Amino acid sequence: MAVSIDDIKKLRAMTGAGLADVKKALTEAEGDFDKAKDLLRERGLAIAAKRSDRETSNGCVLVKKVDGFAAIVALKCETDFVANGADFIKLTSDILDAAIAAKAHTLDEVKALTLADGSAVQDAITQRSGITGEKMELDGYNVLEGDNIEVYDHMGKHTLATMVQLNKENAELGHKMAMQVAAMKPIALDEESVPQEVKDNEFQVAVQKTKEEQIEKAVEVALKKAGLNPNLVDSEDHIESNIKKGWLTREEADKALVIKKEAAEQKAANMPEQMIQNIAKGRLAKFLKECCLVNQEFQFGDGDKTSVADYLKKRDKDLKIVAYKRFTLVAE
Repeated sequence: MAVSIDDIKKLRAMTGAGLADVKKALTEAEGDFDKAKDLLRERGLAIAAKRSDRETSNGCVLVKKVDGFAAIVALKCETDFVANGADFIKLTSDILDAAIAAKAHTLDEVKALTLADGSAVQDAITQRSGITGEKMELDGYNVLEGDNIEVYDHMGKHTLATMVQLNKENAELGHKMAMQVAAMKPIALDEESVPQEVKDNEFQVAVQKTKEEQIEKAVEVALKKAGLNPNLVDSEDHIESNIKKGWLTREEADKALVIKKEAAEQKAANMPEQMIQNIAKGRLAKFLKECCLVNQEFQFGDGDKTSVADYLKKRDKDLKIVAYKRFTLVAE
């Protein structure tokens, strides 16, 4: 039998399946929506199994708090069309509700739960995957327990969610701090929370970068002293290109290469170590200011530039952030 475009659109909105698959299922089911959904699910399961190695770069991230327990859960899929579907969002919400009701603390615990309709979480995901024909997987679960927790779904788009816990009740400031975490993506609450390994690595990177900059400056000075434009000889490709354009002679290019090599070697052998260490320490301090939540410049204040810690202190001298969690599917 012929099926209408309205029926095709309706079933596609219900299932998230492709237009051709929906039309074929409705035709075989003679317009019976329930039978068509079953056909899509059966065919989709086989398709989904074949797509087990596909990348799930889209999905739905939801956050919720109930009676001193808050959680973020992420259900991933392949396309934003499926991710934005009402059924997919509802499944993510159902999983989150089950996780909070059980006060699950790990992703493995969530995967082992049963939903309100009696179906196992993994079975429900497999069934939805079968209907859409896309690979789906749970890939993110965070919790906070206790009082004074505020949660935030960034712009209501279900791709980035945060939770912040304060040591005292203040819903307004808690919400602002959750927005801060979303916007500024801190890696730790404070400097003490940053693993020493991370600090050591950042310091070594800063040392290396500083040394490279010192060498670059020495080379630039040497080239200018010799009457050569450093911008014309900053790479081999540029040198060859500039020779072809007539902006540089082969003799000048060869001279520049010798100067660059000698200046770099001389600077590397006579590096001011104490200065290097001091600059690297400054860079590490800048890194910690930008990446530690309480040190970051607060983005949602009254226009004055101040750190998160100072902003809280001005409003309540005893108010502090206890913990936070952040999860996103968006590449940053």
